[in-house]
Amino acid sequence: MANELVFDSKLHSEKNLAWWLYLGHAASLLFSLGAFSWIPLIINYVKRQDAADSFVYSHHNWQIRSFWWYLLWVVVGVALCMTVIGIPVAFVVWGVAWLWKAYRLIRGLVDLNDNKAMPA
Repeated sequence: MANELVFDSKLHSEKNLAWWLYLGHAASLLFSLGAFSWIPLIINYVKRQDAADSFVYSHHNWQIRSFWWYLLWVVVGVALCMTVIGIPVAFVVWGVAWLWKAYRLIRGLVDLNDNKAMPA
């Protein structure tokens, strides 16, 4: 049985957008510590429904969840900075949160490239 390559332009377009959104989140993480991730986040929310019947939908959810969890840990770090004793702990929290988000972006890009859905 011969394998057929089926080109779906809609899926390709959705996958391409998700790829660019990963890059937007990554650029924000590198150049502003995530302060500008709200820009690709809004696009994730707006375009997520367009990808509802494909594996790309899970990538939008993955990026959205990554943003909100990262924001939570940044806020925890800010709360820890309210005391002098908590400042070193805050830097550890921020560092771990940054590495975690970088991991999620890299894993998402790799799985998107392999046409895999992200875990729920």
